Amino acid sequence: MRLLIISCLLLVTFASCTFRTVKGFTKISSGKKVYSSPYFSSAVTDYVYKANITVYGKSLSGLFIAKQINDSTHRVVFTTEFGNSLMDLEIGPESFKVNSIVEDLDKKIILKTLKNDFRLILANKHFIRNEYENGQEKIYQSKDGSRFNFLFADKKTEQLHKIVRASRFKEKVIVNFTSTNGQLAETIYVKHKNIKLEIALNYLKN
Repeated sequence: MRLLIISCLLLVTFASCTFRTVKGFTKISSGKKVYSSPYFSSAVTDYVYKANITVYGKSLSGLFIAKQINDSTHRVVFTTEFGNSLMDLEIGPESFKVNSIVEDLDKKIILKTLKNDFRLILANKHFIRNEYENGQEKIYQSKDGSRFNFLFADKKTEQLHKIVRASRFKEKVIVNFTSTNGQLAETIYVKHKNIKLEIALNYLKN
């Protein structure tokens, strides 16, 4: 009986250490400490996207413009196609400043969610805790407050194509990237699993 109880406890402990997101992947030891994303890393580039943000059934369309203003901070501006500002933010790993925002978005939960989403999209460096792989992909796991980010990259090229933000047992946010050259994300799509908020970005070529 005692052995049965111990076995059950070990099983529960082992299961609690397994993340749903990495199911089917093998944990490996690579020694990699940092994964660097190139998508918003240029200090001389204005990243301009056609944008659509859907919040609880309300859709806002316009232009999303991101600019790296120093080593750790991006400025994000979301405007209508006529140039009227809907949102102007400055976002860093530990900093957040609202320069202006329209009333429809100026809600505590919405603003906090957008801050976390944009921070996830714009981050250039992710500090790696664990690494996993299968035949085609690698997953880099990083800590994000009380949650975790899982970065999906091609095993050969290291090109990032997805980020999943999750708790130990439940995925919260999924970000999908498409990129032709591995340096610029042509499309970015953010979908939440627990709230009705989606972000779609399509890069506008010069």
